[in-house]
Amino acid sequence: MNENDQLRDAFDAIADPTRRRLIRLLAEAEEIPLHELTPQFQMGRTAVSKHLTILKEAGLVLERKVGRETRFRLNASPLREIQDWLAFYNKFWSTNMLRLNQLLEEEEE
Repeated sequence: MNENDQLRDAFDAIADPTRRRLIRLLAEAEEIPLHELTPQFQMGRTAVSKHLTILKEAGLVLERKVGRETRFRLNASPLREIQDWLAFYNKFWSTNMLRLNQLLEEEEE
């Protein structure tokens, strides 16, 4: 299996600001056709389509054909892995900041 046949990592998919913006736009709507997404970016339809393909490979975007039109919608479940990863580091930093505050208070005494 070559690299393109493998599912993309959600972290890789959201690394690009254009793809993060696509996710935001899709989160704010039930479904959006490609021709409505394209004007939101300073790039052509092909470039937007390539970004959507990367998001689809990561499982973040689902598509549905309606006649000749392709409609896209967000599948947020792969974002759970990112949320869990961030939650660990949020706890890590909160704990370390609490320890730092305690050390500073001990030094003041």
